[in-house]
Amino acid sequence: MVDFYFKHHAMLKENRLVSLDVFRGLTVAAMILVNNPGSWESVYAPLLHASWNGCTPTDLIFPFFLFIVGVSIHFAYQSKLSNGLTKKVFFKILKRTLIIFGLGIFLAWFPDFKWDRLSTLRIPGVLQRISIVFFFCSLIYLQTQWLTQIRIAALLLLGYFILMTFIPAPGMEYPNLEPSTNIAAWFDRLVLGSHLWAQSKTWDPEGLLSSMPAIGTGILGMLTGQLFQKINEPKERIVWMYCIGAILIIAGLAWGMIFPINKSLWTSSYVLYTGGIAMQLLATCYWLVDVKGFSSWVKPFIYYGTNAIFVFVASGLLAKTLIRIKVDEEGKISLWSHLYKNLYASWLAPKDASLLFAVTLILLFLVILWQMYKRKIFIKV
Repeated sequence: MVDFYFKHHAMLKENRLVSLDVFRGLTVAAMILVNNPGSWESVYAPLLHASWNGCTPTDLIFPFFLFIVGVSIHFAYQSKLSNGLTKKVFFKILKRTLIIFGLGIFLAWFPDFKWDRLSTLRIPGVLQRISIVFFFCSLIYLQTQWLTQIRIAALLLLGYFILMTFIPAPGMEYPNLEPSTNIAAWFDRLVLGSHLWAQSKTWDPEGLLSSMPAIGTGILGMLTGQLFQKINEPKERIVWMYCIGAILIIAGLAWGMIFPINKSLWTSSYVLYTGGIAMQLLATCYWLVDVKGFSSWVKPFIYYGTNAIFVFVASGLLAKTLIRIKVDEEGKISLWSHLYKNLYASWLAPKDASLLFAVTLILLFLVILWQMYKRKIFIKV
């Protein structure tokens, strides 16, 4: 997600690529929608992650973030290609990486900042993975040409496929892709110990080995950004993105027959499948907004897209705060639950109430982001 790292000025010659801001804003708003139901017991199926193998609309959101990171890297750093990776640029990349990673740790630690929690505090996470992908993709972009980038992506995806499907975890007779017994889960336990996802404790959906193919998702975004530079005709750009996207989707589905599409494992088939969809959705936004000028509907998403770092962190802090505050004497009912039950579940069907609660949060942040946009307040790192 572009603004997780910097307030970038995505420019195609003299014109801003507004569609990228819109795509980013759509993705952030979708993230709030799926992360904040009134009750996890009442959620429409498309707003939940696949239980293991498979891909729901919710499973598209995170790879869209990483894809947009890749696109934005091209627009942010293309002017620096002639000088390559200088010491100054490297340390700027490293600084941004550490800040984003640190924000992820802060969210995991909030709101109970006790030192003894550090012994089991989760180290992987969404922001942490985004920072890792940003770091490596930025270095790859500044050090290599597009053909080499394709080779690196292919090597990452094929290498991960071989690791996951041919090498059994120690103590296992055969390699497998089950949650706790695959080689990636074993490696996470070996390196990270107790610093894993609390809901599983034996594996992590943003683990170490699965960050390899996640870098491939970022590279697909980088290559898409370069396509805008190499092709001048807007209609030709759109055709290329739709065609390449279709090839990636088909390739992902085909590979998924032997290496199932799986977000938690970030399988190579998942990278191709979601990358193809991301490419086609960006092409659609580009055609509607930048080419055809159908822009009357985009303002809310631009508000979201231009302050993505703020709304990501703020939504996480708000959710944790409302859950932390108790409104009954026994300390069992959170303010979150109290608001949901009294303002929504009291008059709506459970799933509708849960959905409207999440939509309310989207609208709440929209008002805040609109005011920030009007005052030209952009939170960046």
